[in-house]
Amino acid sequence: MATTANPTRDDFAKLLDEQLGGADEGGFEGRVVKGTITAIENGFAVIDVGLKSESRVPLREFSHGDQPHGLSVGGEVEVFVDRVENADGEAMLSRDRARREAAWDKLESEFGEGKRVEGRIFGRVKGGFTVDLDGAVAFLPGSQVDIRPVRDVAPLMDMPQPFQILKMDRRRGNIVVSRRAVLEETRAEQRSELIDKLSEGQVIDGVVKNITDYGAFVDLGGIDGLLHVTDMSYKRVNHPSEVVNIGDTVQVQIIRINQDTQRISLGMKQLESDPWDGVAAKYPVGAKLSGTVTNITEYGAFVELEPGIEGLVHVSEMSWTKKNVHPGKIVSTSQEVEVVVLEVDSDKRRISLGLKQAQQNPWEAFAEKHPIGSTVEGEVKNATEFGLFIGLDGDVDGMVHMSDIAWGISGEDALALHRKGEQVQAVVLDVDVEKERISLGMKQLEKGAPAAGGSSSGSLKRGEIVTVTVLEVRDGGLEVQAGEDGATGFIKRSDLGRDRDEQRTDRFQTGQKIDAMVTGFDRSKKPNFSVKARQLAEEKEAVEQYGSSDSGASLGDILGEALKGKQ
Repeated sequence: MATTANPTRDDFAKLLDEQLGGADEGGFEGRVVKGTITAIENGFAVIDVGLKSESRVPLREFSHGDQPHGLSVGGEVEVFVDRVENADGEAMLSRDRARREAAWDKLESEFGEGKRVEGRIFGRVKGGFTVDLDGAVAFLPGSQVDIRPVRDVAPLMDMPQPFQILKMDRRRGNIVVSRRAVLEETRAEQRSELIDKLSEGQVIDGVVKNITDYGAFVDLGGIDGLLHVTDMSYKRVNHPSEVVNIGDTVQVQIIRINQDTQRISLGMKQLESDPWDGVAAKYPVGAKLSGTVTNITEYGAFVELEPGIEGLVHVSEMSWTKKNVHPGKIVSTSQEVEVVVLEVDSDKRRISLGLKQAQQNPWEAFAEKHPIGSTVEGEVKNATEFGLFIGLDGDVDGMVHMSDIAWGISGEDALALHRKGEQVQAVVLDVDVEKERISLGMKQLEKGAPAAGGSSSGSLKRGEIVTVTVLEVRDGGLEVQAGEDGATGFIKRSDLGRDRDEQRTDRFQTGQKIDAMVTGFDRSKKPNFSVKARQLAEEKEAVEQYGSSDSGASLGDILGEALKGKQ
């Protein structure tokens, strides 16, 4: 019987090297290798990769969701070798790891070329979702799911769809993808194709998708255009919802296409006839029209003359008398008003209107109703350093210059006689319609005063000696009148003479004429007269005139001679 020599360690090494194709067992670990399926049993696939023992891989690693594994005995598959032997003497193989490694190789190549990749959203995590990229797991942030926020992601789960890789790190096993980037790129491509089919001036139907304060977005069949509120109608539109509603089908004209931004501007009013055509002939300067106040600003009010035609009433043209007030205090929105056309600029599409011109000039009306010389009554509205302002009919003011308030006293004293709110009477001296001025006089109302517009040279002055006529004899003095038809005044009993006997009122009678001096005026501007003051003034004058005479006459002779013609 032949004996067989025991194999040496070198023999075993040689046999193993032949079995592994010249590589050691350690060379298998961490590699993707091909293996043959030798059996499928109990939910596992038995795979021979050329090692000392076969390995078992769960069948679920060969399935995608609900899809079958598709394996058969004798078939070849790629697996990843985790370890050559486990505790049971088997090699630890992984189909998932093999798929991931292959996927990473492919993804790195596609990422470098900027290509899209296909994947399936299969799970939800904090801040987003997990995506299976044919074995490699990527993170999809919530903000990268769609162009607009998505409330329900269920329809997108487990559905093959394209993604764009934003960044990847193989060493850390991190991949971040975006579905939104793919949609935006696709949308941009579609927009470019659609824009190429559109042209400025084209009339097209669209559906209102959204409404904002400044306009409406209209879907033109895959691309949106903006219908600005100013292009909806020629008439004033306060809000786009007054013209269109979401879901409405509207006919619009393409006004402008911006190829750089791919923005489309639309218009509806461009499909209507322009109401401004021939507006200058329709609304000639000076024409009086009716309109409706549509808008009020700080600088005036807009009045609609017809749909699409508005004119501006500047604040300076709103009222004859109300100056520096807000237009809202003169007119209100929706109010019907009468206006006059002041100017038309068809090129700039502007019409200037006047509200006050549709009413009679109040200064003209005042001049017609109150001619010069007529008497008016009003309230003292204001007192200035140069006169009084009196409120008159027609919401106009007249001014009484301080020199026309009272006779014989200074303007300052005359101003002090009156207060704001007091009712007074005055005479109309002058009306200047162009300058919007009314001049009044109060002293002209006094008896014997010069007529309005006449000379004031006959006015009484303090210290003046005049001849007065006794109108009435009273116990306290005399009521007198200067001249034939002059101002009336009073001589107090104590002013009737220097001596007590001369101060008796029974010495005088109605109609008697006497000389007296104007000594002042009372609060009602009536003059006060004094015979006594006249006598003293004449005595002083006589002394000054004859006191230096060398005739040797006595003081009594001098006074007697000087006063001889005064008795």
